[in-house]
Amino acid sequence: MADQCQDTLRCRPEDLRQAMSIHTRKITDSCRDKDCIEDLRVYLTAGSQSILEAATNVRVRCAELLYTGMEVEPVAFDRNHYCIDATFYYRIIADCVMGSGRPATLYGLSVFSKRAVLCGEDSRAHVYRSDFLANGAEGKSMLTANRPTAVVEVLDPMVLSCRVRDVCDCHCCDDPGVMIPRCICELFDEDLVQCNERRRLYVTLGQFSIIRLERDAQVVVPMLAYSIPTKECCDSGGCTEDPCEMFAKIPFPAGQFSPRNCDQKNDCKPCRTC
Repeated sequence: MADQCQDTLRCRPEDLRQAMSIHTRKITDSCRDKDCIEDLRVYLTAGSQSILEAATNVRVRCAELLYTGMEVEPVAFDRNHYCIDATFYYRIIADCVMGSGRPATLYGLSVFSKRAVLCGEDSRAHVYRSDFLANGAEGKSMLTANRPTAVVEVLDPMVLSCRVRDVCDCHCCDDPGVMIPRCICELFDEDLVQCNERRRLYVTLGQFSIIRLERDAQVVVPMLAYSIPTKECCDSGGCTEDPCEMFAKIPFPAGQFSPRNCDQKNDCKPCRTC
């Protein structure tokens, strides 16, 4: 129906037909963070590490968020609260100057972990779904079906600064490296170096993020009508095969028929075509 009401708050009461029970996600708690991540180690690829060893200057170009892993565990002393451990994986791209030659590009990975405690509400129900198989890969989800779902919204980080340190100055024995998932390693064309290097690259990033917990819930909402799309799939130009019908949709270019003043520049602009 073309006159479908798009805003329930503005609808007339007589337009409401009945109440409908729907299944949705309820946000139980949320928080936002503005993290300044100082001296975050960059695990360079093998080729990039060899370039860094002979570099005279390094400038980080950008940082790209590749993936965010999350784990949700209940808090021991409060059954209504849950601990969310979020791990962020960034691709770091830097430019390296070597003497008087052209700058070379460095690629690497940085990993940052943070923790948040949010209220997830208490539920004693055990949820089983027909699309989960007890003996399949999804079977493990049945063991945590009573826990809320964590959602992280995060922007690509801002690069604030970077520095290169010799291994002897950064106490490499205290930094055993991190466990990097295989799917993250496959995003790089070479192996990532985590040990036996002479120099290391560190970056400082600024990151904005929102973390929230959601639970499945059934709510009752007023129903107007089932949502039927009013836009036709071939409303956009170029979808029709009739050239005359396509030409009829082009607005008449009246401005191009108006005389131009003598002081206006005679810029050559291509005619607008479909």
